Amino acid sequence: MPDFFPRGTDIPSQSPLFWVSQKDRYLRQLLIRDIEAITGRRLLVYFTDCAAVAQIDGFDCKYITELLGSEGLPFDLLLETNGGQTDATENLVSILSKGSTSFRVIVPARAKSNGTLIALASDEILMGNPSELGPVDPNLVMGNQMIPCSFIISAANAGQPVDPIMLQFALAAINQTMKLAETVLAQRMLKGTAPDRIKTIVNDLATRQKYYSHGSVIDSGEAASLGLKVQYLRPNDDLWQKIWLLRCMYEFDARMLGVAKMYESVNLSHSIKIAPPVL
Repeated sequence: MPDFFPRGTDIPSQSPLFWVSQKDRYLRQLLIRDIEAITGRRLLVYFTDCAAVAQIDGFDCKYITELLGSEGLPFDLLLETNGGQTDATENLVSILSKGSTSFRVIVPARAKSNGTLIALASDEILMGNPSELGPVDPNLVMGNQMIPCSFIISAANAGQPVDPIMLQFALAAINQTMKLAETVLAQRMLKGTAPDRIKTIVNDLATRQKYYSHGSVIDSGEAASLGLKVQYLRPNDDLWQKIWLLRCMYEFDARMLGVAKMYESVNLSHSIKIAPPVL
């Protein structure tokens, strides 16, 4: 009979009670090791439960820094997030870019909004059938609503009354996003590409001229048609099947444990619990 995952007959070196309490992590890390054996690259994981209120924020940087270490070896980042703060994303992108001369992003399911910006900073994006990126157009909170910055700017350009402070916030937010996207694409994925071509791609992603919703789905084919470097993994691809299994493990384990974020590598693991509701 084939020796399916997980395999082996040796008793763990940890004490039984400790091993049982950590068994889900050990199984995930075993699969991380299997994926690394296929790719020949380190695999880091930044997973957020997209059903929870968990965003990219300034606290992520220390955990990603620890995962990267100081080896400087080529690595892949398995990424799942709905997005988050642009300032924190800018810092994460800087940390990841300095971590190695070769850096890919794997998107099993969702890397939306500023998650897409992180993907743009890589050399290549690995995607399968359920994988989706999204527009990176920033929003501003106005009352209980999230208003696209491009809507505020368009209203002002059309002569409609707009609060001048909100207009400045909107202009600054969209300029920050577009500058970051153009910079990271020119440094890695689209290095050597004409600046005007990069500006066109970023304009498509950062305004509502091409994608009319912040939640619009950009699948592997759409991402490639934009001009991004995408490697499509078929459903029967052995690497894809292991990636999808690992991603399913993170989603299940996060919800069972009440965890909002998980940062993991073959030998390191951190998690952030979902914050209790404020009464």
